[in-house]
Amino acid sequence: MSRVAFGFSLLGGIFKCGYWPDVAIFTTLLKGLILEDKTTVAVELFAKLMRMREIEPDVVMHGTIIKGLCQKGDTGAAVRWLRIMKEGSCKPNKVVYSTVIDSHCKDRMLDDALNLFYEMKEKGVHPNVVTYNSLIRGLCSCGQWKEATRVLGEMLDVGISPNIITFHVLVNALTKEGKAKEAEEVIENLIQKGVHPDVITYSSLMNGYCLQGQMNEAMRVFNTMADRGIQPNVRSYTILIRGYCDNMKIDEAIYLFREIPQRGLKPNLATFTTIFTGISRFGRFTVARELLNAMELAGLTPESRTYVMLLSGLCKTGHIDEALSLFHMIENKGLGLNIVIYNIIIHAFCKNNNLESARDLFIKLSSKGLQPDLITYNTMIHGLCKEGFLVEAKELLGKMDQNGVLPDSVTYNAIIQGFVEQQKLHEALVLFEEMVGRRISPHASTLRMIKDLISTHDTIDLALQEVITKFMPMIDVEL
Repeated sequence: MSRVAFGFSLLGGIFKCGYWPDVAIFTTLLKGLILEDKTTVAVELFAKLMRMREIEPDVVMHGTIIKGLCQKGDTGAAVRWLRIMKEGSCKPNKVVYSTVIDSHCKDRMLDDALNLFYEMKEKGVHPNVVTYNSLIRGLCSCGQWKEATRVLGEMLDVGISPNIITFHVLVNALTKEGKAKEAEEVIENLIQKGVHPDVITYSSLMNGYCLQGQMNEAMRVFNTMADRGIQPNVRSYTILIRGYCDNMKIDEAIYLFREIPQRGLKPNLATFTTIFTGISRFGRFTVARELLNAMELAGLTPESRTYVMLLSGLCKTGHIDEALSLFHMIENKGLGLNIVIYNIIIHAFCKNNNLESARDLFIKLSSKGLQPDLITYNTMIHGLCKEGFLVEAKELLGKMDQNGVLPDSVTYNAIIQGFVEQQKLHEALVLFEEMVGRRISPHASTLRMIKDLISTHDTIDLALQEVITKFMPMIDVEL
């Protein structure tokens, strides 16, 4: 229960009753400290007990400390502790050796892991399936397939049967390396040896084929799993749906998604997010509302990024009314609108020449407890400049600094180009000077517009001439 403090209170009660705790009690307390991420305190307690010489620690007590050090990532300290055990009367067993070997493998120190593996065999400590699984996982993760195969062969030769973890390790490693066919061969070989894969193994194999774009093979594995009496789970479906979406087959993905409840399963958040990603990518927004209703019935709330994908897709494909309908639905249900979602709608309004609605939404941000970010300001400034409201755009530029949002090249270029288009060279060059002074690089298109405007400007006052003289060489160089 992670309430080790109460455990120590009970220890005090044991002392008051005149008893002395045994190794099992102290080992339990050490485990409690390690569970609460207090491995250093556990080591200090162990050292204190050794100084008191009241108990003789057993291999489980030593192993508890070693496991804690490995979980903490301090494999070096675990190795030193193992060395102390080897020199003392309490010798390490296969569990202790396997713990340190596994830690070496996770640190990708395979030579050390193998040396320890050979050492334990020399000492007469026989490795078990856990030891072999750790080695195989470590070797596979480093691409040492030949050595991993050798270790697997040795494991079979000494009569240790692979377990389901062995399946998972091999299949995961092979599929990640794009070796789905080899992974399937491993499965078939192990089946012949009497070890049967589960839904996790088959799902990993399907994922391997999906990553290679071999959806027919992935579907074949899916059907094989069902034929062998192993029921697909939601993860199996999610993997296939993602595979079909990634391979441009959205109709097949939607079909599979609709099949899930027919199998007595409930799509989870990952499944919904996957299908929404596909819908957004392919513009199939007609089914979006249906899926949102299905999520609500399943008691799931879409992630914020799901709404972002849908709204962004609707806006990009010109379905503004549908985007607004979805936006208002999210707003009315209090589903936690964020600045990213508001940015999408504000951008859609500006793009469709509906500046008034964009303004209203922008003004309401503070009442929603949201602060405009750089994208919000840039979107509004671009929209204002597009409609010719340059003074308001310049005022908004000033508010950015006040609110701690630093403008960038997009901000300045939008306003400068707006002034250039209205033949207001002085205002454009003043802003240009300010931008350069802030070490913000102008766009080439902005530089070209300023240069063209200077060349066609007949009367230039002295102050403006100074600005031109100062920056014209830079404009020429940049162009």
